[in-house]
Amino acid sequence: MLETIWFILWGVLWAVYFMLDGFDLGLGSLMPALAKDEKERRIIYNAMGPFWDGNEVWLITAGGATFAAFPVAYAVMFNGLYSALLLLLFALILRGVSFEFRGKIDSPGWRSLWDACLVIGSFLPALLLGVAFANIFQGLPIDNEGVYHGTFFGLLNLYGIAGGVLFVVMFMLHGALWLAVKTEGVLQGRASRFASRLWAALLVTAVLFLVLSFLATRLFDNYLKMPLLWIIPAAAVAALILTRAFMLRGAYGKAWMSSAATILFITFFSVAGLYPDLLPSSLDPGYSVTAFNAASSQLTLKIMLGVALVMVPIVIAYQTWVYVFLRGKVTEKDLAYEEAY
Repeated sequence: MLETIWFILWGVLWAVYFMLDGFDLGLGSLMPALAKDEKERRIIYNAMGPFWDGNEVWLITAGGATFAAFPVAYAVMFNGLYSALLLLLFALILRGVSFEFRGKIDSPGWRSLWDACLVIGSFLPALLLGVAFANIFQGLPIDNEGVYHGTFFGLLNLYGIAGGVLFVVMFMLHGALWLAVKTEGVLQGRASRFASRLWAALLVTAVLFLVLSFLATRLFDNYLKMPLLWIIPAAAVAALILTRAFMLRGAYGKAWMSSAATILFITFFSVAGLYPDLLPSSLDPGYSVTAFNAASSQLTLKIMLGVALVMVPIVIAYQTWVYVFLRGKVTEKDLAYEEAY
């Protein structure tokens, strides 16, 4: 029972991370297309600046939960996906440093360098996360001892790349909508137009990914056994349609919330399809790392559940306060503040 509870919590933590950090990863990736001058670039930085590091808390939490609740899965994952995860870490460091260093020297070349770091440090994590999770859905070549028998470039298969493209497009749409929420005038209009194109691209990419998932994974097995689970993908489709409907009405805040719901339900769809596997094996289903053969002791899971029930609501309350307190739009006047990026 505790293993199942922690499997659900594991999925929720990843879903919240994708929902929150997804918009600034997407917005950072889009910055060269959205910003036409220094003022607009600074507005984009300040639209993300107060939130990005708090959003990444959920990545640390998801990773920490994996380590503590499912240590075997953590070990096998870092053994098999070590190069990809290390590249992800370096990219996230590069992005974080770009926020702090960009304004230290008043030089166009210096700022351009860190702008490039922001773009790379935003695009690569989105792509790598999609590639990594798609390969997990498909199954990794792990044996009965949890030893990975693949290579880094082996992860760049058709299904893995499709997953990477899905994450990039999904996060870019989320980021464009966030910029539409946080800005006004010309920049808001440009973000809105990009969001419209990205919505159509996401629709096509999501359908393609679902078809490939049916052909290349066992994600649909649980849905065929338990038809009630189809509520989850139905909710994802409804949220995606609502995103477009709110965009057409110019209700960008509601569109962003609907986009967030789309990301949540897409993640829940994948997690529900995986259960009880954490890391399916492509060599033999019997070699798969599951919530039951990878879990910590019952005492550890009980203690962690108690800590999670106390601490997670505190983190949610704090982040909710931050988003409400900083809900206003970023304008040119805000760039004059000393703490502005």
